[in-house]
This record gives sequence, structure tokens and C-alpha cells, in this order.
Amino acid sequence: MAREHQYRLDVTWTGNQGAGTANYRGYSRDHTVESENTEAVLGSADASFRGDATRWNPEQLFLASIANCHMLWYLHLAVRAGVVVTNYRDKPTATMREDTDGGGEFTLVALHPHVTISGSSDVDVAAKLHGDVAQFCFIARSVRVPIEHHPVIEVALH
Repeated sequence: MAREHQYRLDVTWTGNQGAGTANYRGYSRDHTVESENTEAVLGSADASFRGDATRWNPEQLFLASIANCHMLWYLHLAVRAGVVVTNYRDKPTATMREDTDGGGEFTLVALHPHVTISGSSDVDVAAKLHGDVAQFCFIARSVRVPIEHHPVIEVALH
């Protein structure tokens, strides 16, 4: 039987500079994202949309959620497949197209995980697992943008 999980956040706009949204340039895009047991994430819009580049923007958080979900499922699948991962880092990238009307969408997400595995682990299995993640990752299954994987698998020498 399927289980259902609920997620709740508190997203609060903190950018009223006195006149609210009376005009496009008259307010800050700053906001906070919080949940009951986590520290606040300081958010804004992307700098190209009048946001604060020192704060997280929704596009970065979207990419981070895809990369985080991929990593966590990869580690889980590695355990199940007998692949011992000793290090994992990723430098994900994304491309977003902005339409002339101001709307837009992500057209590509590319994950570039660099994974180190133990010498007793199978390199081919470790590489294949990246493709298997898509059938499990809740975030990847929920978005329509293509997600590519360009893993580098390194075997640790002891």
C-alpha cells in the first residue's frame, strides 16, 4: 500500500521596503524559507530578476533538490548493490530558458557526480546505478525537465 508524506514550510516575504509592491523596482525579493526543525534559508530572486545574489534563489534550490535526491538514492542503491561508496561530490548544472513574455522553463539539468568506491566494488555496477536512480528519486519523477548523468567513478587505492 502506498504511503503518503506531507511537507510544510513557512515562506515569508521580508522585502517590503515601505510601499509594498506599488512598483516593480520598489520592493526587495528577499524572503525566508523555514520548517519546524531546520534553520532558515535566506532566499531571494536570481540577481538577473532584481534579487540578492548572496541569497539562495528558487532556481538554485530546484537544482539542489534534484542533485540531493539523486545522491541520496544513489547511496541507497549502492548499499543494495554491494557497492561501497567512500566519497561523493557533484557539481550539477542547469539551463533555464526565459521567454519573451517573462515566463520560461528549465530545459536541461546535468548532474556531474564524482564518486569514489572501494577497490572491492564493481565499477560497471557503480556507473549503472546512476541511471537506475531516476525510477526512485521522488524529485526526478516529479519534474519534466531532462536530467542527464555524467558520472566519474574512481576506485580508491589502498
